[in-house]
Amino acid sequence: MPKKKKANIPRSLAFTSGMALNCVQPTPDGRTRLNLSFKELDAVPPSIQKLSRVDELILSRNLIVSLPDFIHDFNNIQVLDLHSNYLEQIPPTIGLLKNLVVLNLCNNRLTQVPKQLGLLQNLQMLYLGLNRLQMLPTAIGNLKELIYIGLSDNRFSSVPKCLANLQKLEKVNLDRNPFPPPPDEKKVEIPRKFFLAHARDLCKDCRKNCKLDRYKMEETTQM
Repeated sequence: MPKKKKANIPRSLAFTSGMALNCVQPTPDGRTRLNLSFKELDAVPPSIQKLSRVDELILSRNLIVSLPDFIHDFNNIQVLDLHSNYLEQIPPTIGLLKNLVVLNLCNNRLTQVPKQLGLLQNLQMLYLGLNRLQMLPTAIGNLKELIYIGLSDNRFSSVPKCLANLQKLEKVNLDRNPFPPPPDEKKVEIPRKFFLAHARDLCKDCRKNCKLDRYKMEETTQM
């Protein structure tokens, strides 16, 4: 009898709770980290819901295109790393992760971020570089603890005004955005004025200087 072909189970569904448990690591400062980077996951595995009490959730360098509704169950995490995936949008439930200190969304396909990001009152580091953002919601100005925001390699044509409300902000990275070039500085040309005077009205030195200037002008014209 011919062998039956194995069903193509999505990698995220095939990722069991036991496999997830093996990815839990202690951090140097005594916290717990669930590290699922480089797993070729096309979605966040449902099996990790049982590990929602971890302090850090690392899902970077995968193939994830969206975040599931159960992501808000991880309300204890302080670090959420989703860089280098294929995310096109972030769900509003991200605002329920009240303990977040670091949020990394770099190198995705985001064209916008939800206003609920402004609810993350403990957030200190926000990485949004290498996306397709043209603007930020005004609610970003409510992130009173934010120290750093990375916005490089996006599509900003001006500095987002909401950044002016961030009292603790120390650094903004806006490198490689299509800002319009500064207006050309107009060269101020001072017109040269000439005055006619009789030679008898000039002193000896002035007459000599006038002759020298005349010779120079004639030589320049001939050249």
